[in-house]
Amino acid sequence: MQDPTASDAPRRPLGVRRLGRLAYAAGLELQQKLVAERQAGRIPDQLLLLEHAPVFTLGRNAQKEHVLFPAELLRRRGYEVFETGRGGDVTYHGPGQVVGYPILDLAPDRRDVHRYVRDLEEVMIRTCADYGVAAGRVAGLTGTWVGQDKIGAIGVRISRWVTSHGFAFNVTTDLAAFDLIVPCGIRGRGVTSLERLLGRVVPLAEVGDRLCSHFAAVFERDATA
Repeated sequence: MQDPTASDAPRRPLGVRRLGRLAYAAGLELQQKLVAERQAGRIPDQLLLLEHAPVFTLGRNAQKEHVLFPAELLRRRGYEVFETGRGGDVTYHGPGQVVGYPILDLAPDRRDVHRYVRDLEEVMIRTCADYGVAAGRVAGLTGTWVGQDKIGAIGVRISRWVTSHGFAFNVTTDLAAFDLIVPCGIRGRGVTSLERLLGRVVPLAEVGDRLCSHFAAVFERDATA
């Protein structure tokens, strides 16, 4: 069956970088460098796939009270705390989570922020389906959901139509870390992972490959390592 997002136009190249575990500051620095390179047309679109060391990040719209403990206490417990330039509220990144940072030029045909976010959700929805998990969207909320629980978070930045930051998909993530914050500023809902839903460990690299494949299909890119 033909992919419903596909078109007859030639696919643009997508460089895929699998970076392993990376400190948040290092990932941020790399993104900033690649965004400048993409804006200048010196590199093609990129997709960075990685894990972060345990870190709480606060987006531009974050409310400080959504971090339930003082930053210094969290640091003593092994968590970094960063204020960052993406959209959204507070979230957690850590081992067992696939973080995807697309560095895409949305010009000329995808200059629609709403569509971009929905497409990132679609990538994670399709990845869940590969494992027999029925995921979807929730009206008025961002991210990918399984029932009342979020499995994939999204927070993006777009500068001159080049994207950065992106999505975080919970595979074997320590979900207890989310108890230290109000995830994405949303009360009354939970957070889940593939491991919790399936009752077994899922290889992180395998999930990363599936996310990459669906990303290339949804965004009509030709992925190369």
